Amino acid sequence: MKNKITNIGKLLTFMLLTIASLFSIKAQEVGVGADLVSRYIWRGLEIGNSPSLQPTISFGYGGFEIGAWGAYQLGRDVSAKPSDEIDIYMSYGIELGSSSLDIIFTDYYFPNAGFKLGNFNNYNDADGPGGHVLELGASLTLPESFPLTLAGYINFYNDKNNSVYLYTSYPLEVKEVDLEIFLGATPGGDALYYGTDKFNVINFGLTASKEIKITDDFSLPIFGSYIINPNQDIAHFIFGVSL
Repeated sequence: MKNKITNIGKLLTFMLLTIASLFSIKAQEVGVGADLVSRYIWRGLEIGNSPSLQPTISFGYGGFEIGAWGAYQLGRDVSAKPSDEIDIYMSYGIELGSSSLDIIFTDYYFPNAGFKLGNFNNYNDADGPGGHVLELGASLTLPESFPLTLAGYINFYNDKNNSVYLYTSYPLEVKEVDLEIFLGATPGGDALYYGTDKFNVINFGLTASKEIKITDDFSLPIFGSYIINPNQDIAHFIFGVSL
């Protein structure tokens, strides 16, 4: 059973990388960029206690998108290993009349956690969990007249409690500034992932973003987020620029 489960994880990621190679050849859209943020806050949790550089590359073809996203600490704590992260993802968008549905698969990998890239052990293996957590999610955005987004994500591999994250957001625009009100919660599970083993709201807040015109041909996107994690009784206020 151990080998069967481990091989499933390897197979899924191998298929993802194979599809990515094909997309890079036939892609209709290619995206590359990076965000520089004052702190990396993920689902209400601070990762790394440091400014973070977050590069991304993506390939799109029809409703499919496949890509890689990373997060790298800029302030290196010599007393602890940096919490760097590399995620490989694939999504498929479906138009549902005036609404849209996205199905998302993500492979989370942390290169500084002491696991080799090929270590796909599951949580119940004799040698302990491996270096990959696989997640499946879905995100539904309602029509433009009421563009509420509803999303849910579940860890289906290498998480013994199959932790779930639920998210909703609503966009606004005020004087050329884009705003997004958001709220995220978990029904509970493995406290390792979201800091609670029972239902809790773990992040809610507001993100504001706009573009600052530098020249006639170049604008610099900036954003700020005020985030509260009621479960931890803490707030985060971050600033970022997109390159």
